[in-house]
Amino acid sequence: MKIQDCYTTGKPVFSFEFFPPKTDQGAENLMRTVAELKESVHPDWVSVTYGAGGSTRERTHQVVVDLQSKLGITAMAHQTCVADTEDGVRQNMQRLLEGGVQNVLALRGDVPEEADFQATPGLDHATDLIDLIKAEFDMSIGAACYPEVHPESKDEPDDLRWTLEKEKRGAGFLISQIFFDFDKYLDYVKRLRASGVRVPIVPGIMPITKVAQVERFTKMCGATIPETLLERLRAHQDDPGAIMAIGIEHAIDQCRKLLEAGAPGLHFYTLNRSHATRGILAALRNLA
Repeated sequence: MKIQDCYTTGKPVFSFEFFPPKTDQGAENLMRTVAELKESVHPDWVSVTYGAGGSTRERTHQVVVDLQSKLGITAMAHQTCVADTEDGVRQNMQRLLEGGVQNVLALRGDVPEEADFQATPGLDHATDLIDLIKAEFDMSIGAACYPEVHPESKDEPDDLRWTLEKEKRGAGFLISQIFFDFDKYLDYVKRLRASGVRVPIVPGIMPITKVAQVERFTKMCGATIPETLLERLRAHQDDPGAIMAIGIEHAIDQCRKLLEAGAPGLHFYTLNRSHATRGILAALRNLA
Protein backbone atom coordinates (compact mmCIF):
# COMPACT_ATOMS: atom_id res chain seq x y z
CA MET A 1 0.00 0.00 0.00
CA LYS A 2 1.19 3.51 -0.76
CA ILE A 3 1.41 5.59 2.39
CA GLN A 4 -0.01 8.73 0.83
CA ASP A 5 -3.26 6.79 0.30
CA CYS A 6 -3.53 6.21 4.06
CA TYR A 7 -4.35 9.90 4.47
CA THR A 8 -7.41 9.82 2.22
CA THR A 9 -9.71 7.96 4.62
CA GLY A 10 -10.40 10.87 6.97
CA LYS A 11 -9.25 8.84 9.98
CA PRO A 12 -6.11 9.75 11.99
CA VAL A 13 -3.08 7.80 10.77
CA PHE A 14 -0.59 6.55 13.39
CA SER A 15 2.98 5.72 12.38
CA PHE A 16 6.30 4.94 14.04
CA GLU A 17 9.93 5.54 13.11
CA PHE A 18 12.87 3.31 14.05
CA PHE A 19 16.64 3.33 13.69
CA PRO A 20 18.24 0.63 11.52
CA PRO A 21 19.76 -2.18 13.63
CA LYS A 22 23.55 -2.57 13.63
CA THR A 23 23.64 -6.32 14.23
CA ASP A 24 21.65 -9.44 13.44
CA GLN A 25 20.51 -9.53 17.06
CA GLY A 26 19.41 -5.92 16.76
CA ALA A 27 17.39 -6.83 13.67
CA GLU A 28 15.66 -9.62 15.58
CA ASN A 29 14.91 -7.26 18.46
CA LEU A 30 13.43 -4.68 16.10
CA MET A 31 11.22 -7.27 14.42
CA ARG A 32 9.96 -8.34 17.83
CA THR A 33 9.32 -4.73 18.91
CA VAL A 34 7.33 -3.94 15.77
CA ALA A 35 5.40 -7.22 16.04
CA GLU A 36 4.37 -6.26 19.59
CA LEU A 37 3.35 -2.79 18.39
CA LYS A 38 1.27 -4.31 15.64
CA GLU A 39 -0.63 -6.44 18.14
CA SER A 40 -1.06 -3.71 20.78
CA VAL A 41 -1.64 -0.41 18.95
CA HIS A 42 -2.12 -1.42 15.29
CA PRO A 43 0.05 1.22 13.57
CA ASP A 44 -0.90 2.16 10.03
CA TRP A 45 2.74 2.12 8.91
CA VAL A 46 6.32 2.19 10.16
CA SER A 47 9.58 3.59 8.81
CA VAL A 48 13.28 2.89 9.23
CA THR A 49 15.92 5.61 9.02
CA TYR A 50 18.98 5.53 6.77
CA GLY A 51 22.34 5.22 8.53
CA ALA A 52 25.24 7.58 7.93
CA GLY A 53 27.28 4.79 6.36
CA GLY A 54 28.43 1.19 6.49
CA SER A 55 26.22 -1.73 7.39
CA THR A 56 23.30 0.29 8.74
CA ARG A 57 22.61 1.63 5.26
CA GLU A 58 22.47 -1.90 3.90
CA ARG A 59 20.26 -3.02 6.76
CA THR A 60 17.72 -0.21 6.37
CA HIS A 61 16.27 -1.53 3.14
CA GLN A 62 16.44 -5.20 4.11
CA VAL A 63 14.72 -4.52 7.44
CA VAL A 64 11.99 -2.52 5.71
CA VAL A 65 11.37 -5.37 3.28
CA ASP A 66 11.32 -7.88 6.17
CA LEU A 67 8.92 -5.78 8.24
CA GLN A 68 6.45 -5.63 5.38
CA SER A 69 6.82 -9.19 4.08
CA LYS A 70 7.05 -11.01 7.40
CA LEU A 71 4.79 -8.89 9.61
CA GLY A 72 2.35 -7.68 6.98
CA ILE A 73 2.71 -4.03 8.00
CA THR A 74 3.12 -1.18 5.51
CA ALA A 75 6.72 0.00 5.73
CA MET A 76 8.77 2.90 4.41
CA ALA A 77 12.51 3.26 3.95
CA HIS A 78 14.37 6.51 4.41
CA GLN A 79 16.72 7.43 1.57
CA THR A 80 19.25 10.24 1.72
CA CYS A 81 21.29 11.68 -1.13
CA VAL A 82 24.26 12.80 0.97
CA ALA A 83 27.25 10.55 0.24
CA ASP A 84 25.21 8.43 -2.17
CA THR A 85 25.20 8.17 -5.95
CA GLU A 86 22.42 8.13 -8.52
CA ASP A 87 23.16 4.47 -9.28
CA GLY A 88 23.18 3.69 -5.56
CA VAL A 89 19.75 5.29 -5.17
CA ARG A 90 18.46 3.36 -8.18
CA GLN A 91 19.70 0.07 -6.76
CA ASN A 92 18.03 0.82 -3.42
CA MET A 93 14.70 1.69 -5.02
CA GLN A 94 14.81 -1.45 -7.15
CA ARG A 95 15.55 -3.58 -4.09
CA LEU A 96 12.57 -2.06 -2.27
CA LEU A 97 10.18 -2.57 -5.16
CA GLU A 98 11.32 -6.16 -5.65
CA GLY A 99 10.57 -6.70 -1.96
CA GLY A 100 7.07 -5.26 -2.34
CA VAL A 101 7.82 -1.89 -0.69
CA GLN A 102 6.40 1.17 -2.47
CA ASN A 103 7.25 3.89 0.04
CA VAL A 104 10.30 6.07 0.55
CA LEU A 105 11.10 9.21 2.55
CA ALA A 106 13.41 11.36 0.41
CA LEU A 107 15.89 13.37 2.48
CA ARG A 108 19.11 15.21 1.90
CA GLY A 109 20.60 13.85 5.12
CA ASP A 110 23.20 15.33 7.44
CA VAL A 111 26.30 16.59 5.65
CA PRO A 112 29.47 14.87 6.91
CA GLU A 113 31.78 17.09 8.91
CA GLU A 114 34.80 16.30 6.73
CA ALA A 115 36.16 19.56 5.30
CA ASP A 116 36.77 18.02 1.87
CA PHE A 117 33.32 16.43 1.52
CA GLN A 118 31.75 16.90 -1.91
CA ALA A 119 28.12 16.00 -2.66
CA THR A 120 27.36 13.90 -5.72
CA PRO A 121 26.65 16.30 -8.62
CA GLY A 122 22.91 16.37 -9.20
CA LEU A 123 22.14 15.07 -5.69
CA ASP A 124 22.75 18.17 -3.61
CA HIS A 125 19.27 18.50 -2.15
CA ALA A 126 16.18 16.47 -1.27
CA THR A 127 14.43 17.96 -4.29
CA ASP A 128 17.07 16.38 -6.54
CA LEU A 129 16.43 13.01 -4.93
CA ILE A 130 12.67 13.41 -5.35
CA ASP A 131 13.22 14.21 -9.05
CA LEU A 132 15.24 11.03 -9.56
CA ILE A 133 12.82 8.73 -7.76
CA LYS A 134 9.70 10.28 -9.30
CA ALA A 135 11.08 10.04 -12.83
CA GLU A 136 12.10 6.39 -12.69
CA PHE A 137 10.08 4.55 -10.03
CA ASP A 138 6.45 4.08 -9.04
CA MET A 139 6.89 5.00 -5.39
CA SER A 140 4.94 6.94 -2.79
CA ILE A 141 7.39 9.69 -1.83
CA GLY A 142 7.40 11.50 1.49
CA ALA A 143 9.53 14.50 2.46
CA ALA A 144 10.50 16.42 5.59
CA CYS A 145 9.29 19.84 6.73
CA TYR A 146 10.35 22.12 9.56
CA PRO A 147 7.83 23.97 11.78
CA GLU A 148 10.64 26.12 13.23
CA VAL A 149 12.52 26.55 9.90
CA HIS A 150 15.33 24.33 8.65
CA PRO A 151 18.58 25.32 10.40
CA GLU A 152 20.24 26.01 7.03
CA SER A 153 17.42 28.02 5.44
CA LYS A 154 18.08 31.70 4.81
CA ASP A 155 14.77 32.70 6.34
CA GLU A 156 11.16 31.57 6.73
CA PRO A 157 10.01 32.48 3.17
CA ASP A 158 12.98 30.56 1.73
CA ASP A 159 12.09 27.53 3.85
CA LEU A 160 8.44 27.66 2.76
CA ARG A 161 9.46 27.97 -0.89
CA TRP A 162 11.60 24.84 -0.79
CA THR A 163 8.92 22.90 1.08
CA LEU A 164 6.40 23.76 -1.63
CA GLU A 165 9.00 22.75 -4.21
CA LYS A 166 9.16 19.27 -2.67
CA GLU A 167 5.44 18.85 -3.30
CA LYS A 168 5.75 20.17 -6.86
CA ARG A 169 8.54 17.68 -7.57
CA GLY A 170 6.44 14.72 -6.40
CA ALA A 171 6.23 14.43 -2.59
CA GLY A 172 2.81 13.07 -1.67
CA PHE A 173 3.00 13.85 2.04
CA LEU A 174 5.21 15.76 4.48
CA ILE A 175 6.44 14.71 7.93
CA SER A 176 7.48 17.45 10.30
CA GLN A 177 10.63 17.68 12.34
CA ILE A 178 10.03 17.36 16.08
CA PHE A 179 8.43 20.25 17.95
CA PHE A 180 7.08 20.66 21.47
CA ASP A 181 4.80 23.66 21.07
CA PHE A 182 1.41 22.90 19.53
CA ASP A 183 0.93 26.50 18.35
CA LYS A 184 4.14 26.39 16.30
CA TYR A 185 2.80 23.46 14.26
CA LEU A 186 -0.61 25.08 13.83
CA ASP A 187 0.89 28.37 12.64
CA TYR A 188 3.28 26.49 10.36
CA VAL A 189 0.46 24.58 8.67
CA LYS A 190 -1.37 27.85 8.03
CA ARG A 191 1.74 29.33 6.42
CA LEU A 192 2.30 26.24 4.28
CA ARG A 193 -1.32 26.23 3.11
CA ALA A 194 -1.09 29.93 2.29
CA SER A 195 2.06 29.24 0.24
CA GLY A 196 0.24 26.62 -1.83
CA VAL A 197 1.09 23.31 -0.11
CA ARG A 198 -1.85 20.89 -0.33
CA VAL A 199 -0.46 17.48 0.67
CA PRO A 200 -0.92 16.05 4.21
CA ILE A 201 1.37 17.68 6.80
CA VAL A 202 1.99 15.02 9.45
CA PRO A 203 3.26 16.20 12.84
CA GLY A 204 6.36 14.42 14.12
CA ILE A 205 6.23 13.59 17.83
CA MET A 206 9.15 12.59 20.04
CA PRO A 207 8.16 11.77 23.62
CA ILE A 208 10.71 13.22 26.06
CA THR A 209 12.36 10.49 28.11
CA LYS A 210 15.75 12.04 28.90
CA VAL A 211 16.59 15.73 29.38
CA ALA A 212 20.11 15.63 27.92
CA GLN A 213 18.92 13.64 24.94
CA VAL A 214 16.09 15.98 23.98
CA GLU A 215 18.31 19.04 24.45
CA ARG A 216 20.84 17.50 22.07
CA PHE A 217 18.19 16.70 19.45
CA THR A 218 16.58 20.15 19.62
CA LYS A 219 19.97 21.81 19.21
CA MET A 220 20.66 19.74 16.09
CA CYS A 221 17.32 20.39 14.37
CA GLY A 222 16.55 23.93 15.54
CA ALA A 223 13.49 23.03 17.59
CA THR A 224 12.72 24.75 20.88
CA ILE A 225 11.30 23.52 24.17
CA PRO A 226 8.75 25.76 25.92
CA GLU A 227 10.41 27.34 28.94
CA THR A 228 7.77 26.11 31.39
CA LEU A 229 8.25 22.53 30.19
CA LEU A 230 12.03 22.84 30.32
CA GLU A 231 11.88 24.13 33.89
CA ARG A 232 9.76 21.15 34.94
CA LEU A 233 12.16 18.73 33.28
CA ARG A 234 15.29 20.26 34.80
CA ALA A 235 13.70 20.28 38.25
CA HIS A 236 13.46 16.47 38.02
CA GLN A 237 16.47 15.69 35.84
CA ASP A 238 17.88 13.26 38.43
CA ASP A 239 14.64 11.27 38.55
CA PRO A 240 14.24 9.19 35.34
CA GLY A 241 10.75 8.08 36.29
CA ALA A 242 9.56 11.66 36.79
CA ILE A 243 11.12 12.76 33.48
CA MET A 244 9.34 9.93 31.68
CA ALA A 245 6.03 10.86 33.29
CA ILE A 246 6.40 14.56 32.44
CA GLY A 247 7.39 13.74 28.86
CA ILE A 248 4.45 11.40 28.33
CA GLU A 249 2.03 13.85 29.93
CA HIS A 250 3.19 16.65 27.63
CA ALA A 251 3.06 14.41 24.56
CA ILE A 252 -0.49 13.26 25.36
CA ASP A 253 -1.65 16.87 25.65
CA GLN A 254 0.20 17.80 22.46
CA CYS A 255 -1.25 14.86 20.50
CA ARG A 256 -4.77 15.48 21.75
CA LYS A 257 -4.64 19.11 20.63
CA LEU A 258 -3.18 18.13 17.26
CA LEU A 259 -5.92 15.62 16.52
CA GLU A 260 -8.63 18.00 17.68
CA ALA A 261 -7.17 20.66 15.35
CA GLY A 262 -7.45 18.28 12.40
CA ALA A 263 -3.92 16.91 12.04
CA PRO A 264 -3.97 13.99 9.56
CA GLY A 265 -2.26 11.71 12.04
CA LEU A 266 0.77 11.38 14.30
CA HIS A 267 4.26 10.16 13.43
CA PHE A 268 6.22 9.01 16.47
CA TYR A 269 10.00 9.14 16.63
CA THR A 270 10.45 6.14 18.92
CA LEU A 271 14.28 6.06 19.24
CA ASN A 272 13.70 2.27 19.09
CA ARG A 273 11.80 2.36 22.38
CA SER A 274 8.07 1.87 22.07
CA HIS A 275 7.00 2.01 25.74
CA ALA A 276 6.33 5.74 25.77
CA THR A 277 4.45 5.81 22.47
CA ARG A 278 2.28 2.86 23.45
CA GLY A 279 1.35 4.69 26.65
CA ILE A 280 0.50 7.84 24.73
CA LEU A 281 -1.74 6.05 22.24
CA ALA A 282 -3.51 4.13 25.01
CA ALA A 283 -4.25 7.42 26.78
CA LEU A 284 -5.49 9.07 23.59
CA ARG A 285 -7.88 6.22 22.93
CA ASN A 286 -9.20 6.44 26.48
CA LEU A 287 -9.86 10.16 25.95
CA ALA A 288 -11.64 9.54 22.62
